[in-house]
Amino acid sequence: MSLNSFGHLFRVTTWGESHGPALGATVDGCPPGVPIDEAMIQHWLDRRKPGQNKYTTQRREPDAVKILSGVFEGQTTGTPVQLMIENTDQRSKDYSEIMEKFRPGHADITYWQKYGIRDYRGGGRSSARETAARVAAGGLAREAIKALAPGVEIKGYMTQIGPYKIDNERFDDVQIGQNPFWCPDPQAATEWADYLDGLRKSGNSVGAVVEVVAKGVPAGLGAPVYGKIDTDLAAAMMSINAVKGVEIGEGMNAAALTGEDNADEIFMGNDGQPVFSSNHAGGILGGISTGQDLVVRFAVKPTSSILKTRQTITKSGEAAEIITKGRHDPCVGIRAVPVGEAMMACVILDHLLLHRGQIGENRGRIG
Repeated sequence: MSLNSFGHLFRVTTWGESHGPALGATVDGCPPGVPIDEAMIQHWLDRRKPGQNKYTTQRREPDAVKILSGVFEGQTTGTPVQLMIENTDQRSKDYSEIMEKFRPGHADITYWQKYGIRDYRGGGRSSARETAARVAAGGLAREAIKALAPGVEIKGYMTQIGPYKIDNERFDDVQIGQNPFWCPDPQAATEWADYLDGLRKSGNSVGAVVEVVAKGVPAGLGAPVYGKIDTDLAAAMMSINAVKGVEIGEGMNAAALTGEDNADEIFMGNDGQPVFSSNHAGGILGGISTGQDLVVRFAVKPTSSILKTRQTITKSGEAAEIITKGRHDPCVGIRAVPVGEAMMACVILDHLLLHRGQIGENRGRIG
C-alpha cells in the first residue's frame, strides 16, 4: 500500500494500525535547531485523545508519544524525526463478528476489493486512530513555524453538529476550550450536549462541520498553477478520515454571491501595508496567501459504526445483517478539530519552506 505520505519539503509518513502494537509518523524535512521534546508534542495529542468525555469513544488511550530519532539535546538535527504512539487499550474481540461482513459506510468493502486483504480490527489503516500520528507531526510543525513565522496562530472549532449551527453573533473565542465540542458559542454548546446525548443513548451518530483559521500567515505562500496553498490545504483536510467536503473562505456559498459582493476591496493601511474590506477569499488569491486569515472548513460524516441494525453482504456475497459493536464516537467531528489544526500547521510549514527555497523574501513592493 503506497501513498501514506504527504507534504513536499516538510514530508510526513504515517504508519501503523488501530489495533496494532503502535502507530506513528516519520517526519522528514524539519529544519535543524527547532526546540522540541515529547511534552511539547504531547500537549496537542492530549487534545485529541479518546475517552475524555461521554461524547467521544470510551477507548482509553494515553496517546503517549515517544521521539525515537531526529532530536539531540532538545533540538531537531535536520534528520528524520520518528514519532511513535503505542496502542494500549485495544479490544479486537469487539470486531470478531464482522471479519466476514462489510460494515456500511466503512472502507471494509473497498479495501477488500482493492487489496484482497483487510484488517477488520477497528478498520486498520482506515481507522480514525491514524490521525493521532498526524497530530504528533502537527505538534512538531507548530514548533518549527515559531522559528520561521512567529506571528502565526492556528485555531480550530466546530460550527455545526447535525442540523444545528452556531450563531456567529455569539462567537466567543474564549469559549472554544471551555466545552467538549470546541464550540465558540456557549448557547449552541448546551443545545448540542442535549442533542448528542439523545443520539448517543440510541446508538446513533451524526456529522459535523469544523472550521480552522490561521492568523498571521505572511503574504506570498503558495504558487501557481499546481502548487497553490489552497490546493494543498484542501487535499490535507480531505485526507482526514470521514471528511466528505472542504471549503476555502466562502466556499460553496460563493456561488450565491455577485461579483460585487464577493470582491474583497483593497486599501492602504496606516502602516503602509494593504488591507482588505472583507475576506471572502479565505486569505488566498490565485493560490497565494494574501496576508489575511486562512479560513478552511470541512464536513465530517456521521460515524459509520452505530448500534443500529444495517443490511450488508458477506465476503462470499451473501445477504446479512450487522450491528457494529465496540466503543465509537457519536460524533467523530469533535476529535477532528485538533486533527484539522495539525494538518493546517503541516501545510503552512511546508509552504514556508518552499517559499524560502524559491523566493527567500517577497520581491514585490507596494507603495
